[in-house]
Amino acid sequence: MPVYKGKIIDVDVERIRLPNGREMDLEIVRHPGGAAAVALDADGRVCLLRQYRHVAGGWIWELPAGKLDDGEAPRSAAERELAEEAGVAAERWEDLGSELSSPGIFSEVIHLYLARDLRPVEPNTEEHEVLEVHWIPMAQALEWAQTGEIRDAKTVVGLFRAAARLEEPASGVGPRARS
Repeated sequence: MPVYKGKIIDVDVERIRLPNGREMDLEIVRHPGGAAAVALDADGRVCLLRQYRHVAGGWIWELPAGKLDDGEAPRSAAERELAEEAGVAAERWEDLGSELSSPGIFSEVIHLYLARDLRPVEPNTEEHEVLEVHWIPMAQALEWAQTGEIRDAKTVVGLFRAAARLEEPASGVGPRARS
């Protein structure tokens, strides 16, 4: 049963049957999904945005990211957001998989990418975005993810997956290779 239809999300209540046979009403926040880029420059620095997020209580660190537009492929969204927010485009893209924001209630899936071989482009932030672009050494960003300085889930997951990918031998075999 639809409860709310908004610009970005819809909220429904669905009667579901769980694998254990029990039934319940589940509130579901439907979101079109998003994409984020771990942009790494030639000096081994990662692009992090210091962005104002009212719901999070102020300023937080995030990867360049955004919502999928209608029918937009996830990588296209990552490319668009990286250009708009960070003012760079990447020649080389690697899929880092996806993450679920809050699977108990949200349908949102965020697709993560490693972006390299960067070149500058004209940024085009949206009027509702209040952000600063920073280039942080990857080791420092990973430390911030470990200590909780970075609290945004997609950013923590993206940073650690990118670090694991960067540690893999070029052949793709070794202790961190995916099967």
